[in-house]
Amino acid sequence: MKNNKNKVAIISSSLGIGGAERFASNLSFILHDLDFEVHSIIINNKVDYQYKGTLFNLGLLCKNDLIKKFKKSILLKKYIENENIAIIIDNRTRLFFIRDLIYRWIYNKRNCFFMIHSSKLELYLPKSVFLSKILYSKKDTFICVSNEIEKKVQTRYFFKNTLTIYNSVKINNLKFIKPNNVSEKYFLYFGRFDEKVKNLTLMMESFLLSKVYEVGFQLILMGSGPDLELINEKVKQLKCEDYIKIIPFVENPIPYIQQAKSTVLTSRFEGFPMSIIESLAVGTPVISVDCPTGPNEMIIDKFNGLLVENYNKNQIAEAFKKFAFDDELYQICKLNSQKSIEHLSVETIANQWKKLLNNYDK
Repeated sequence: MKNNKNKVAIISSSLGIGGAERFASNLSFILHDLDFEVHSIIINNKVDYQYKGTLFNLGLLCKNDLIKKFKKSILLKKYIENENIAIIIDNRTRLFFIRDLIYRWIYNKRNCFFMIHSSKLELYLPKSVFLSKILYSKKDTFICVSNEIEKKVQTRYFFKNTLTIYNSVKINNLKFIKPNNVSEKYFLYFGRFDEKVKNLTLMMESFLLSKVYEVGFQLILMGSGPDLELINEKVKQLKCEDYIKIIPFVENPIPYIQQAKSTVLTSRFEGFPMSIIESLAVGTPVISVDCPTGPNEMIIDKFNGLLVENYNKNQIAEAFKKFAFDDELYQICKLNSQKSIEHLSVETIANQWKKLLNNYDK
C-alpha cells in the first residue's frame, strides 16, 4: 500500500447531470494536475461530464437487479485490489446501512474520505449515531462542502475527523458568446429538475408575482431530470408559456449564464450549490433563498446578489423587481461577483486537497 500513495479512486453514482457529479468531474482534473493517478469509478452508466484519468463504469458491466448489484460489489472490490488503490474518495449518497456495510468490506482498511454534499445528512449518514459508529472508523475523514454542514455533522454524530473543503470554480474573463435561442432579457435557472429539492414551482410563482415579464423579462429553466414533465405541466397550468421557457441542458451553459440578468435558486435544501459559484465566476449575480446550506456562505446580500427568506414568494418577487429596475444596485452586485469568490479558485482548493491527501495516515 505504501508504494501506491498516488492512486486515488473517486467513487460516484454517475457522472451525469447534478452538483455532486460535477464535483467528481472537477475533482478528477484537480487530482490529475496534482500528479495523482486518478480512477473515476461510477456505479451507473451515465456520463455527461468530462473527467481525467481512468474511467471504470460498472453500469456498463451490470444492470441494477439484485444479483447484478452483488456482482457490481465483487467487480468493484477486484478492481480496487488489482489497481492497488490507496485512497478512496466516496462521493455517493449513502442511504442503506447493509449496502454500506458491503462497501466497507470492499474498501477494507484503505484510507477513506467520505463526501457530504447536502444539509440533508440522512442522504449520507445513518440517522442512528450507533450505526454510524459501526460503519465508520476513527481513520475515516468526512469532507463537507460547507461550514454549516460540518457543524451539523459534528453536533449530531460527534465525529472529530471532519473538514470543510468548498467546491472549486474557474474564475475567468471568458469571451462573451450570445446564445441564439433565448430572449434578450431573462433570469436563469440551470440544473436538475427535481421539484422536491429545487422547488421550481416557488420560483415560477414568484416570477409571475413580480410581473417583470411586463417589461420583457422571461424566466428560462435549463436542465433535465425526473420532474421535467411535472414542470412542463405547471407552466401550462399557470398559463405562462410566453414568459417561462424550458430548454434542454447544454454541456457548456456559460453563454446562457453570461447573458442572464441573474441566475436564481429557490431550493428547499442544498449543500454548496455549484450553480451559484459558476454564476458568480462569470460575473453574473445571483438571486437565492437562504436555504440550508451554502447560499449564505457565498452570497452577501446587495453585494454580489440578493439573499432572501426561503419559501417567501413576496421577497423572491421583490428580488426579481430589484434586479429588473434598480440598475445601481444591480451594477454593484455584478461588479463584485467574481472577486467575491476568489477564495474558491481551483488553485486554492487544489492546495487544500494536496495537503489533505499527502498527509493521510499510511
